[in-house]
Formats: sequence, structure tokens, C-alpha cells
Amino acid sequence: MSNPKTPSDPQQLRAEIEQTRADLGNTVEALAAKTDVKARAKDAAADAKDRAKDAVVDAKDRAKEAAVDAKDRAKEAVAGAKGAAAGAATSAKERAAEATTGAKEAVVAATAGAKERAVVAATDAKDRTKEVTAGAQERSRQTVAEVRENPRRAIPPALIGAAAVAVAAGVIVAARRRRS
Repeated sequence: MSNPKTPSDPQQLRAEIEQTRADLGNTVEALAAKTDVKARAKDAAADAKDRAKDAVVDAKDRAKEAAVDAKDRAKEAVAGAKGAAAGAATSAKERAAEATTGAKEAVVAATAGAKERAVVAATDAKDRTKEVTAGAQERSRQTVAEVRENPRRAIPPALIGAAAVAVAAGVIVAARRRRS
């Protein structure tokens, strides 16, 4: 049983046998490893454990990044809200200042109008008092003249004239007190 490819040199033949034995040993080890379920399960568990650790690290990194992003967005939102609140407060303050100014102007205008009406009313009262006084003085003169002509008949009109003079004097005194 001679193989045409078999080396004729014994040294070469020994080397080939050694190589075949080594290959056979590797094959046996590989088959033994495949049949060792416990070792394969340990290896699979170790691989799964490593993958789980890697997944946890990745998840932590993504969570940290998400937290940083959320924090930045929250800061921006707070800054925007602060700006909006400050703008609203400034606007309200300005409107309040405008309303206050308007109210002050209205009070000044109303006060000026009231003063003007009071001056007009006082002037009217003074003029009316002068008219009443002049009329009372004229009636008093007429009454005095009538009493001199006919003292008995003129007594009632004289009393009326004196009362008119007293009323006019009272009005004048009251008007002067108001001015003071």
C-alpha cells in the first residue's frame, strides 16, 4: 500500500507524522471543547455578562447626556420665562405709571375747574349781594321818604325795608366769612 505522495525519506516521513499528530491533537481539543457544555455555558455567560456591562455603560452615558441636555433646555426655558416675566412686570409698571400720571392730571384739572367754579360762584354771590343791597337801600330811602310824608301809614313798609337791609347785611357778612 504505497502512496505515490508518501515521502521516501524517513526524516521527512517523521516530520509529516509529527505534523499529523499535532493536527489530530488540535482537532481532538476542538471536539472536546465543543462537547464540554459546562465550559461553553461559562463562556456564553461571561460573554453575556460582558455585553450586559457594556450595555449598562452605554445606557449610563446616554442617560448622562440626556440629563445634561434636559438641564440645558430647562435653563433656557427658565431664562426665557424670566425674560417674559420681567417684560410683563416692566409693562405693568409703565401702565401703572401712565395711569397714575393720568389720574394726577385729572385731579389737577378737576381742582382747577372746581376753583374756577368757586370763583365764579363767589363773584356771582358778590354781584347779587350788591344788587340786593342796592335794592334794599333804594327801598329804604323810599320808605324813609314815605314815613316822613305820612308817618302812620308807612310803618309796615318801613319794617319791611329795615328787614331787607338786615338780610342784605347778613348776606354780605356771610360772603366775607367764606372768603377768609
